[in-house]
Amino acid sequence: MARGNRKNVPDDDDDYIDIDDTGPGDLKGADGGYAWEEEYKRSWDVIQEDASGSIQSVVMGINDQRSRKRRVRDTEAIQRGIIRHVVLIIDQSENMNLRDLMPTRIQATLNMANTFIGEYFDQNPISQLAIIATKDGLAEKLTDLSGNPMDHINALKDKANKDLAGEPSLQNAVELAMHTLKRAPTHGSREVVCVMGSLTTCDPGDIEQTLEALKNAQVRVSMIHLAAEVHIFKRMCKETKGVFYVAQNEDNMKDLLFENIPPPPVVSAKATSDMIQMGFPIKANNSDVPTPCVCHHELSFVGYVCPRCKSKVCTLPTDCDVCGLPLVSAPHLARSYHHLFPEENFKEVASLGADSVDSACFGCGAAWAEPPIVGATDTKESGSGSGGTGKYRCPRCKHDYCLECDIFIHETLHNCVGCV
Repeated sequence: MARGNRKNVPDDDDDYIDIDDTGPGDLKGADGGYAWEEEYKRSWDVIQEDASGSIQSVVMGINDQRSRKRRVRDTEAIQRGIIRHVVLIIDQSENMNLRDLMPTRIQATLNMANTFIGEYFDQNPISQLAIIATKDGLAEKLTDLSGNPMDHINALKDKANKDLAGEPSLQNAVELAMHTLKRAPTHGSREVVCVMGSLTTCDPGDIEQTLEALKNAQVRVSMIHLAAEVHIFKRMCKETKGVFYVAQNEDNMKDLLFENIPPPPVVSAKATSDMIQMGFPIKANNSDVPTPCVCHHELSFVGYVCPRCKSKVCTLPTDCDVCGLPLVSAPHLARSYHHLFPEENFKEVASLGADSVDSACFGCGAAWAEPPIVGATDTKESGSGSGGTGKYRCPRCKHDYCLECDIFIHETLHNCVGCV
């Protein structure tokens, strides 16, 4: 019988085996114990009733804390690409039918993808997006690179639980994405965003060669996994200058997915600034005779006329199918420009009675209210038992805003009302 390290064991005990159970030191926490030996945390103790017996103020405080995490953004003025070409890869393997995300992984992913598409084109109006699904070891292109969000949303409507089968193929999906991004111009960024739920990938070849091709093509891969960290997935993201996350729940998944909406920093040494030719079409409104568009080949009364070849397209922004000229409008360029010079983060005022030029919110005019109460267990994380003052001040114009106006200014307006 094989034996371990025997220590002070009687000779007649032949069945004793001393196993070294000290384990590696990196598995232990700060208190010297393993993670599975920690005390069970009672998460429901976070919710505590206020003096009137209601938990509404506590729930409001928790929501405010979640909003405060969203409002802290990277406002450093660095080089970013405002013209982006993104391929969204969605796992449609049988693992996406699990119910750890409600109602199922695939349904939660499709709901988040629809929201992501709308927000992506709202913040990046002159960018393009494509969607690829992977299942049964194959990859299928649902939509090609396009600037019309409705094309992508309609393509996701037919994808339900009945389409789930087999295992995904990360290699096939990424290679199809690279083939799609080959047509993208060099002045735009090339990105791949994956939402995976499977812990395995069924690949036909050497994925190391695919990884080298990604780096040579300067394609940035980011991934959100719904189960756990997988080595090859994380390594692909790391070596292509992307990010890898593991979603904890539906809200966390939405936050992680929305982190891919702002353009990433330009880190390539080959990045250069080029002049890009664009066209600003005139809106055509012929109520007498319908004319065909070059994008859908359908008759319509309204559209936009390309200034170069005089062809009609249905929506903006897009590329003219006849001459290839990018067609945009002035508001589209203005909405893409704010990523280069983001609005500074507002600083929270220490107390409601602090010196201020505003007796109410400068944005909506709401009076300052007492901050909601948060559970006692949040004291360690937030530094106090309260949810903060809810009063935020612009560092330039010194006007004060509530939390809702602060988020609205940074996520929608991208300009401080007081400064403008």
